[in-house]
Amino acid sequence: MGSKGRFGRYGGQFVPETLMNAVNELEEAYEKYKNDPEFNRELDELLRNYAGRPSLLYEAKKMSKDLGGAKIYLKREDLNHTGSHKINNVLGQVLLAKKMGKTRVIAETGAGQHGVATATAAALMDMECEIYMGKEDTERQALNVFRMELLGAKVHPVTTGTMTLKDAVNETMREWASRMDDTLYVLGSVMGPHPFPTIVRDFQKIIGKEIKEQLLEKEGRLPDAVIACVGGGSNAMGAFYEFIPHKEVQLIGCEAAGLGVDTEKHAATIARGTEGIFHGMKSLFCQNEDGQIAPVYSISAGLDYPGIGPEHAMLAAQDRAKYVPITDSEAVEAFEYLSRTEGIIPAVESSHAVAYAMKLAPTMSKNQIIVINISGRGDKDVAAIARYRGVEIYE
Repeated sequence: MGSKGRFGRYGGQFVPETLMNAVNELEEAYEKYKNDPEFNRELDELLRNYAGRPSLLYEAKKMSKDLGGAKIYLKREDLNHTGSHKINNVLGQVLLAKKMGKTRVIAETGAGQHGVATATAAALMDMECEIYMGKEDTERQALNVFRMELLGAKVHPVTTGTMTLKDAVNETMREWASRMDDTLYVLGSVMGPHPFPTIVRDFQKIIGKEIKEQLLEKEGRLPDAVIACVGGGSNAMGAFYEFIPHKEVQLIGCEAAGLGVDTEKHAATIARGTEGIFHGMKSLFCQNEDGQIAPVYSISAGLDYPGIGPEHAMLAAQDRAKYVPITDSEAVEAFEYLSRTEGIIPAVESSHAVAYAMKLAPTMSKNQIIVINISGRGDKDVAAIARYRGVEIYE
């Protein structure tokens, strides 16, 4: 147990002794390379010429007109190679793994976007790749499992616990502890023991940096609100980080309320979580009265996680960011609304952010600006939404 990597009273490094050498080696390597000009030149080139950055900042004129309030912009992370913001972080971590002399990367995944991004970067950089994914998630995101295998990765369905994201994280940590010499755990969100929350945030903060630059160019001003979905919280932290010092910009994270925060079927950590230690960090978690991690639920596999990254827990405690629950039905309605209104099918994760913008925009004036981070594209979710609506289709 250590005190490094704290965000207020959250964060830290709560790992078994068997993992200390691995996290210390990673911390030393990141400190060495994060300001290395050659490392940053290689990463910039990958982001620009492989991932397709900068991603577009699109003015959603029809949505803005229809909702009748604030002007709405969409940050199009769904247009990145592999279809989500996950590629930003993964290119950085896999490049770091190569610099460290590793030949194998492992990762957890929920919706499959992080797994696909990791398998993609591993193929590009000639690394062996193995992905751990809850068995339930392999079934509801079967297309992404096939994509990972097509890219050369081995996918392990995890059958312990609730067979979802938290169990995939458990298995990936166990695997890393048993094979550190040639392997790096490429963690997918701003969670886990130090230095992961900092590393992932640093590789994702390009999202907010681009929003700031692009909006200053288009509007000559900063937004009034930045909205993003939150599971572990990587896309939200990436979108928020640049704006934290700008107190006039509202930062709003949308967490999965599932069937409602007053039921047991949700993953709304800020709304219903309590302080605890899990997956190597101190943060807020959905727990039962005995302090055991509670089963969580969301229509969105990517938000189906019982905790939140420690920097988000700190921002919530400081009232610097607001976190709001969005139900499955609200997210599905937003999924369909953005598809019909702007011709953009968002990931069901991102649809949680769209749903809150649909509530917020009409309460704001026309000279105010909202930016929604569209963290991923919705191709992977079309069959699930069809099933939700009672339509049987073949994927």
